[in-house]
Amino acid sequence: MDMIEPNVAALLWFALFSGVASIGFYVLTGVFPLETRPDLRSRPLGLVLIAANVLLLVALVGGSMAYGAANLRWTSLVIVAGLAVLFAPGLFNVWPESWRDGVAGLAIVLTGFSVSLSLLQHVGAVFSL
Repeated sequence: MDMIEPNVAALLWFALFSGVASIGFYVLTGVFPLETRPDLRSRPLGLVLIAANVLLLVALVGGSMAYGAANLRWTSLVIVAGLAVLFAPGLFNVWPESWRDGVAGLAIVLTGFSVSLSLLQHVGAVFSL
C-alpha cells in the first residue's frame, strides 16, 4: 500500500470529507433556484439554513482540498474526490424523501458540515485564526 499512498489515515479522512461535501452538494442543488421552492423562500429559517450551508460547503471543500494537497499524493486526491462525486448520488437516493427536500434535510446537512469541519480542523489544522 505504501507504493500507492503512504498516508492511509489521511486518505480515509479525505474520503470522509469528500463524501460529506458531495452529498451536501446534492442536497443543496435541490434548493436552487429559489423561485421553485416557495416553502423555503417564504420562511426566514429556510433562507438562513441555505446561506449557512452554502458557506460551510465552500469552507469544507476548500479545507478538504488544502488538507488533501498537504497530506496526499495528487493522484490519490483526484481518485478519491472523483469517487466521492461519483457515488454520492447513490447515497443521496438512499435518504428518505423528507431528509432530501426541505428544512429537515438542510438541518441534517448543516450538522454534517459542522461536524466535518470540526474534524477537519482537529485532524489537519487547516484553518488558522
